[in-house]
Amino acid sequence: MADADPSRDSIHRNESAQTSGAISNGRMALLFTVMLVTAAGNTAMQSVMPSIGTALEVSDVWISLAFSWSALLWVVCAPIWARRSDRRGRKSMMSLGLVGFVASMVICGLVLWAGLAGWLGAFATLILFAAARSLYGGFGSAAPPAVQAYVASRTPRAERTNALSLIASSFGLGTVIGPALAPLMVLPLMGLGLTGPFIGFALLGIVVLVLLHLQLPNDQPQFAARGMATSYSGPSEALSDEELEDEAVTGVVTGEADAEPPRLKWTDPRIRAWIVAQLLGGHAQAMILGITGFLVLDRLSLRDTPAEGAGPVGLVLMAGAIASLLAQWGIIPRFKLGPRSATLAGVLTAALGTAVLAAGAQLHVIALGYAIASLGFGLFRPGTTAGTSLAVTRAEQGQASGVVASLAGFSYIYAPALGVWLYGYSDWGAFALIIALCLAVAAHGWRGLQADEDLTTERR
Repeated sequence: MADADPSRDSIHRNESAQTSGAISNGRMALLFTVMLVTAAGNTAMQSVMPSIGTALEVSDVWISLAFSWSALLWVVCAPIWARRSDRRGRKSMMSLGLVGFVASMVICGLVLWAGLAGWLGAFATLILFAAARSLYGGFGSAAPPAVQAYVASRTPRAERTNALSLIASSFGLGTVIGPALAPLMVLPLMGLGLTGPFIGFALLGIVVLVLLHLQLPNDQPQFAARGMATSYSGPSEALSDEELEDEAVTGVVTGEADAEPPRLKWTDPRIRAWIVAQLLGGHAQAMILGITGFLVLDRLSLRDTPAEGAGPVGLVLMAGAIASLLAQWGIIPRFKLGPRSATLAGVLTAALGTAVLAAGAQLHVIALGYAIASLGFGLFRPGTTAGTSLAVTRAEQGQASGVVASLAGFSYIYAPALGVWLYGYSDWGAFALIIALCLAVAAHGWRGLQADEDLTTERR
């Protein structure tokens, strides 16, 4: 027992070093921008894809399925990159993710441009688009878990929901900026037309990649070990101030023996309830996002004029994004919502918004319904992300972020296509399924998710 005390002191000092000094406002802004640009680019793409699909005379379901391969790759690759970030550093994985995003956007834009110009048939265009999109699923998936792990490992437990909510809000802001800029990037005079947003956001991605290399310090560890892992495994000497400072910056204590925490499995009882919630709620969110663009075209009678559909679709997506930002910038910090509270309140609000969206026939009602649903999902996502992070040790944050990113991708393998297919068969059936998934999360979360006070209390 006497040997354990130095280890506990080491752990406590180690966590204090990570928490106290590590993320300046400038670095947080840069991490925010990494997520922002990729989110804006993807949402801009989603706002024009219904119109592109209509112009190519392709069924709505096939447009949704074109994203499935990329989502599957995201599920497989995100945990791999997350574990690699523990060994190679977060910065290198963020860079890899941005390179994947830029390459995917450029090639996707060129392929769709060739299809719209008549140089490629509709089937060949979709196949090549799906292949190019896989670059984002395979390599773009490296950035989000690296950003999340960077923030989570440097944030105290009581503040982690707010910190991860801030990072999650970058997606919300991106979904405001993306649809807002997409119509401005549709440039018929330059010959790009509906593919203009792809090239425009690829250029923005290059700018962010340069800033990342110039502004964020290199955090590649000198050893494969993480200090937390060896501290928990047995007795150790108290760390020097220099070692603590090095660990706070790099996540690795210089001179520690090589060791890694055990592989974090989806069946781990600490995170199992959070995984179930993310799977159910993530499918609901993916389905409503897949349906909304086509619903706008149908209920506003814009199928015959697809080029005019980008504006209204973008307006609805912007309304949802603003609501999501309200949740993440206003409601969560104002009311100090913990992971469980945010998750339960979020899915119930999302269910209400889905019901309003299902009944909407005018643009303002559609936008209102989507905004309420997005407000709910804007609470739900940070709640489940923070819950997963807080359920594991600091040494496992890289793996936890990989699990979260993988779950997000898993929802988009087939859920958007399933939602669009159900919507084409029975729009009320599709919305009923989304509401049922939200209510299932609420029932599961009420019984199975850990209490907020248990999660947010600092562990000694």
